Amino acid sequence: MDEIAVLIPCYNEAQTIEKVVKDFKNVLPEAVIYVYDNNSSDNTAEIAAKAGAVVRHEYQQGKGNVIRRMFRDIDAKCYLMTDGDDTYPADNAREMADAVLNRNVDMVVGDRLSSTYFQENKRPFHNFGNSIVRWSINTLFHSNIKDIMTGYRAFSYQFVKSFPVLSQGFEIETEMSIHAVDKNMYLENVVIEYRDRPEGSESKLNTYSDGFKVIFTIIKLLRTYKPMFFFGLLALVFIALGVGFMIPIIVEFVKTGLVPKIPTLIVSCISILIGIVSFFSGMILHTITWKNRQDFEMKLVEIADKFKSKIGK
Repeated sequence: MDEIAVLIPCYNEAQTIEKVVKDFKNVLPEAVIYVYDNNSSDNTAEIAAKAGAVVRHEYQQGKGNVIRRMFRDIDAKCYLMTDGDDTYPADNAREMADAVLNRNVDMVVGDRLSSTYFQENKRPFHNFGNSIVRWSINTLFHSNIKDIMTGYRAFSYQFVKSFPVLSQGFEIETEMSIHAVDKNMYLENVVIEYRDRPEGSESKLNTYSDGFKVIFTIIKLLRTYKPMFFFGLLALVFIALGVGFMIPIIVEFVKTGLVPKIPTLIVSCISILIGIVSFFSGMILHTITWKNRQDFEMKLVEIADKFKSKIGK
């Protein structure tokens, strides 16, 4: 088992990967640097290997798929995830790793948004999107994560081996954040200096398509982790619509004894019925989710025992 494993998912990062590998080797000489090449068409893998990294390949395209493979393959006391584009400085790596190794932090978030991100990043929609995602998740899940979508994080063995990776692309960071909050993992934020990609290096993140994927991921995870809130909100909307359309019909019936708008009455009743079904669906799923949390806690005990056996304690 590695003391520290530095995880670098890469796709066409030949321009910067050598510097990234060497920077992290200098700061964390005891760490094993893993570069997982994700079907690069340049010589990223060759450059990384020459720089001293352990190079492996993941042929299923997408950052989420690469992270899934890394988490399955590698055993370490501390995992440090970064990008191969040299936007995250290695200077904070020791502080982040020490938080995991010495204070049992489950996930350390490299917080770009509290430092230089908004000055360095030249894509205004990315800046706006990061702020919206941070606000929505911290509001919906009652958390205080300073940077939801940062790719610079440190993890404990417990987090890595208990995290079910479902996302295939760049929405993976959002999934990590929500999982950690929902499962009451120990989180810390570390402010880092962010620098934009060097000239000639192109971002793989599509502002619009990947942005919509992140939004849909938040909605799906809200439905999964907070079903009572999600289906309760649906119930409120449908019942409010049904009652709203039904009130004029009731008023008319009281005045005249007639129901002139039978189709509207039918639609109102159906809307209220859908709301009632949604409410009880949320209650049932909430109970299932609570049971899953109990099972998860028992799984953590098994992971802790496995970790102790691997390190010989």
